[in-house]
Amino acid sequence: MPGQTSNNRSKSSSVAVPGAGRVAVVGAGVCGLGIAWRLAQAGRAVEVFDKGEAGRGATWAAAGMLAAGVETEPGEEALLALTLASRAMWPNFVRELEAASGIDLGYRDEGTLVVAPTRDDAEQLRFTYEYQRGLGLDLQWLNGAEARRREPHLRAGIAGAVFSAADHQVDNRQLGLALKAAFLRAGGVLHEHCEVTGLDIEAGRARGVRVGEEHHGAEAVVLAAGPWTGNLAWVPEAARAPVRPVKGQVLTLGMDPAAPLLTHVLWAPKIYLVPRRDGRLLVGATVEEKGFDETLTAGGVYELLDAAWRPLPAIEELPILETCVGFRPTSRDDAPILGASAVEGLILATGHHRNGILLAPVTAEAISRLLLSGETMPEARDFGPDRFERGAERRAGLAAVQ
Repeated sequence: MPGQTSNNRSKSSSVAVPGAGRVAVVGAGVCGLGIAWRLAQAGRAVEVFDKGEAGRGATWAAAGMLAAGVETEPGEEALLALTLASRAMWPNFVRELEAASGIDLGYRDEGTLVVAPTRDDAEQLRFTYEYQRGLGLDLQWLNGAEARRREPHLRAGIAGAVFSAADHQVDNRQLGLALKAAFLRAGGVLHEHCEVTGLDIEAGRARGVRVGEEHHGAEAVVLAAGPWTGNLAWVPEAARAPVRPVKGQVLTLGMDPAAPLLTHVLWAPKIYLVPRRDGRLLVGATVEEKGFDETLTAGGVYELLDAAWRPLPAIEELPILETCVGFRPTSRDDAPILGASAVEGLILATGHHRNGILLAPVTAEAISRLLLSGETMPEARDFGPDRFERGAERRAGLAAVQ
C-alpha cells in the first residue's frame, strides 16, 4: 500500500505493523528519508516530519560528491572506516533506490581529480597524497601532462594531480526526490511543511512528537534535522546534540552537455567543481561561520569564481544558472552523531558536516539496524552521542589531576 504525503497537520490514520513499534523521524533530508525508507521496507510504520519540503534543506544545496578517498584529512582515521563502508554501499544503493523510486540518480563513476596549479600547491598535495596512501587508499599521482590528458581544459602548466577512480558522484537533488518516492511507495507517511514543536516523554522515554496540539505517538523518535538539530528548543538538554550550521555559498554554471569543459569531479585549492550530465557545473563552496545567514555575497561569489578560474580558465565564458546558500550540519568534531541519546527512545542521526550525501547509505543502515535489532553497526561505534560526554569527563579528570 503506498504511503501518504501531507502538507497539513492532520494526524496519520495508518496502523502500525503488529509487534513492531511506530517510528517518528524528524527531518526529511537524505539521512532522515533514508532511515525511514529502510524501516518502512522492514514493515515498520513510519511518519516523517519536516518544517519545509522534503529534500530542500542541506540536501538541496549539496554537491553529491562521494569522495571518501581524496577528502580524508589527518585526524580522520576513525571516520575513514565509516566513509569507506558507505562508499562501498553506493553502487547497490543506487540500483535498489532507482528500482524502488523510478528516478535516475545521476550516478557517475568517472572518478575524481585533485589538481595543484602551482609548485607550492603540488608540495602540499604530495604531502596529503602520501598521508592518504599510507592509510591504504588507492590513489594515483599524475604529472601535469597526464592530468591534462584526462581533462584537456585544465590550465597549461598544472604542476601535478591526484586521481581517485573510486570517488564518484550522485545528483543530490535527484537523490532526495528518489528517497521521498521510495519511502512513500514502501508505505511511509510524510508530513511536509509540518514543524515538530514538542517531544512526548513518559517515564523518561520518548513516546512520540507533538505538532502544535496534535500528538503523534511512537515507540522511537529519530532526530535527523541536520543543521537545525542543535537549535530545537523541545529537545531535552541532556540529549541536545552539539551541532551548528556552517554556511556555504554555491554557484551553478552552464556547460554545453555535448561538449562539457569537465567530466571528472575536480578539486583544487579552495574549490570543487562537479559536472552533471545535463551540462550543469556546480562550483562550491565557501566555509563560513555565520549561523543561518542566507545572504549571497559579492565576496563569496568572487572567491568561488577566482578559485575555479585558476585551474579551469574557460569557465569565464559560462553563464551563471543558479546561486545557492546551504548549511552544513557540523558537530563539535566534524563527524556524524549516530545512535541513542541520553533520553531513551530518542535516536540521533545528524552532524554529518560535508559528508551527508556520502554517508546516507551507512546512516540508513546503522540507524535502522539499531531500531530493528538493537545492534550497533561496527563502523558506527565511535560516533555515538556519548563520545562528547566521555570527552568532557576526560578533560575534567585531567583538570582535577593538575
